[in-house]
Amino acid sequence: MSVLRFTGANSRDAMRQVRAALGEDALILANRRTEAGVEVLAMAEPSVTQAPMPAAPGAGQDEAFQAMSARLLQEMQEMRSLLAAQRPETAADTPRQRLSGWLAESGFSRPVADEVLAGLPESLADGDEESWLVSRLAGRLPVQEDELALLDRGGILALVGPTGVGKTTTAAKLAARFVMRHGPDQVALVSTDGFRIGAHEQLRIYAELLGIPMHGLDLDEPLEALLPALADRRFVIIDTVGMSQRDQRVIDQVARLQGGAAVRPVLLLNAASQPEALEEVITNYRKAARAAGLALDDCVISKQDEAGSLGPLLDALMRHGLRLLFVAHGQRVPEDLAVVEAETLARQALAVRRAAGRQALPAAGVTTLLGQGRRLAVLLAALRDRIPGFRDLEAAWALAGVPPSLQAMRLDALLARAEPPRGSRVWMPRARVRGEEWSQPDLCLDPAGQWSALPRPQHLVPAGERERLAEAEAAGPLGAHLLAGLPGEAARGWLAERRRDWVAQVRGSLRVEAGGERHSLAYLEAAMTPRQPRGVRWRGREAELRLAACPVTLGSEPAPLRAWRGELVDLDSGRSLKRCYWLAPEALRGRAVPLLLAQLAADALPALTRRANRRLAEVDPAMAPALRLTLAAGLAAVAVQLEASGEAWAISLRAELLGLLGGRRRGNAETLLEALLHLGLAREALRELGSVGLEGLH
Repeated sequence: MSVLRFTGANSRDAMRQVRAALGEDALILANRRTEAGVEVLAMAEPSVTQAPMPAAPGAGQDEAFQAMSARLLQEMQEMRSLLAAQRPETAADTPRQRLSGWLAESGFSRPVADEVLAGLPESLADGDEESWLVSRLAGRLPVQEDELALLDRGGILALVGPTGVGKTTTAAKLAARFVMRHGPDQVALVSTDGFRIGAHEQLRIYAELLGIPMHGLDLDEPLEALLPALADRRFVIIDTVGMSQRDQRVIDQVARLQGGAAVRPVLLLNAASQPEALEEVITNYRKAARAAGLALDDCVISKQDEAGSLGPLLDALMRHGLRLLFVAHGQRVPEDLAVVEAETLARQALAVRRAAGRQALPAAGVTTLLGQGRRLAVLLAALRDRIPGFRDLEAAWALAGVPPSLQAMRLDALLARAEPPRGSRVWMPRARVRGEEWSQPDLCLDPAGQWSALPRPQHLVPAGERERLAEAEAAGPLGAHLLAGLPGEAARGWLAERRRDWVAQVRGSLRVEAGGERHSLAYLEAAMTPRQPRGVRWRGREAELRLAACPVTLGSEPAPLRAWRGELVDLDSGRSLKRCYWLAPEALRGRAVPLLLAQLAADALPALTRRANRRLAEVDPAMAPALRLTLAAGLAAVAVQLEASGEAWAISLRAELLGLLGGRRRGNAETLLEALLHLGLAREALRELGSVGLEGLH
């Protein structure tokens, strides 16, 4: 049989055409990406029992042979051209390997490179590789984006770090910035450097130029002794004594900062240092800070103008989760100190490439833990940024650390003060979930249709329909109510009086009036007008929702309604997956479609909530049932939303979450739920260790 060419919008579409034309046993000879999508060459599997075709006698046999030879020659030439076109994308030069090599040559370690490339899209144009890589690196580099916020907040900043890193000059620059904004009456400088000859004098000169006081601490004198003299100062900058990261006195020196006042230590890092030295500085100074009861989570980069490459330094900041406040790039006070965007630093780091990049980190058991913690922090930050209510869900999970007898009470207090998004409410069935002792919590949507991660447990809402609707709108009107069944006449009247949008999922056996006759909704399907199909993801499958609608009324009620029928069809097999019916006010018309899609997706929540609830019960049997159900329902909502969304941020988050589980996993809601459970449990484990101060995990 001849080789056939199939072209589809994507690989799934092309393979669907192959199966339809050649069957499940088709042989795939080659494939490549084209401007039109994906092109596949395939032929049917030859059968050993297939009878030979009868040969035509005489000239007719010669002509057939020549035609077949010409066709085979043409197909061989096409295959050769196809393979030649694919050769630049061999395993030795895939986008992943190109970008991995770029990161290595720029000074980034293998763990960071693997983490950054975990979410690499399947298709990425050559011209987009740099911008994608910059975005991924920048997302893993926490920076202080607003200098004025730091200066306005004030407080006591203690600059710590090795000798010669630039602490004194940086202290003067920060003081000058504060004086320029707030004047000299609210800032003071403190020096604890009694080792270097003239150290106090150097800082005193800067203080006199700025017109601010400067205080010196003796070697054995604690900071607490100076607090009365600093009481009227809004911003205090401490220039500490420089010590090698290997000096055992580092712990004692940092401990002098503790007691009597809240001190924020800031680590100075020399951009020109060797990677091994940076690793030692960060690890040992953070250990010293923890021993003194302080959290060392902020840093300043000094001497950027002397650095040959920024890659190793940024790599260390990402792995340890240090937040970058400022970058110093010269000796001028206060000019050579700036807040730099993460994207700018990432581009500068990638601009310097060396033939031999770093292949491994210094051997240290803490490195793997810190690297994993940073990956979790990046994921959590993305979920907080994209999923409404995720911060509240994290706060609920943190209640697992309090005694079980207090968990339910504190959860109720958290739910009472957490403000749900003022979008729509998905009212789940009031009945208990099959085989369980609980009912599925309700779901909130923001005005853009995003699901909130914090559900609304049913035991906190009134029992009556009208009372529930009124309680939900106590703080202001909602966009729509998505009901699990047809509301009663009184509730429908309440909604009509307030002109609220609503949709109700109903049975096909429900009888309504249409055209003066009374029929079931299922009977009316033939009279419904088809609407534009919608592509959806349904339980890990690509599906199509085929909608149809027609106007109806309910018995004696004159209010016009619109009946909807939706059928989910699997795009691969063409098999019908689910059929649903809804009623909605006629005035809603096409605006009802997004609400129907949201309610359809919510059908998966009870099963997923049951799975998460049982998993949490295995991990923490003592957890209060109300808290466990809230966490389970919230994680289920996040998993369903991530599965259903086709937006770029959701696709990226799906890849990141699946990467936590290792191996190749399907991006369905069940697998995403497992990844979210893993994320939450790993976060709590790292917090309990108390040995990592990672931004985003506290």
